[in-house]
Order: sequence, then structure tokens, then C-alpha cells
Amino acid sequence: MQRLLIIVGSLLVAVGLLWPWLSRLPLGRLPGDIHIEREGFSFFFPITTGLIVSVLITLVLWFLRR
Repeated sequence: MQRLLIIVGSLLVAVGLLWPWLSRLPLGRLPGDIHIEREGFSFFFPITTGLIVSVLITLVLWFLRR
């Protein structure tokens, strides 16, 4: 458990430091992400972004367990 917490903390620090460059990625604006805007209403459902993030997290965890 301690090792997992250290890894998660390190990843959060890395993402925080790399945020200026990571914010330029088109995540959240990919084809397949649903975005509906009407007068007084906005709905956003990032299907494609969620799938990509899920695959990346799965791959990272798979490599860490090996």
C-alpha cells in the first residue's frame, strides 16, 4: 500500500509540473466527445477521452505489476 501511495503521489506531482504542456493536448475535444450547447444549458460527456485515459491508466498499472 505504501508503494502505491508513493507512486500515485509522484504521478500527481509530475502531472502538476507538466500541466502547462499537458493542457495543450486535445483531450476533451476529441471526435466522439459529446458537447451540446443551448441557450442557458451546456452538456459535455467525454466518451473518447474517457476511453483513452482508461486505456493509459490500465497500461501503466499493468507495467507496474510486472
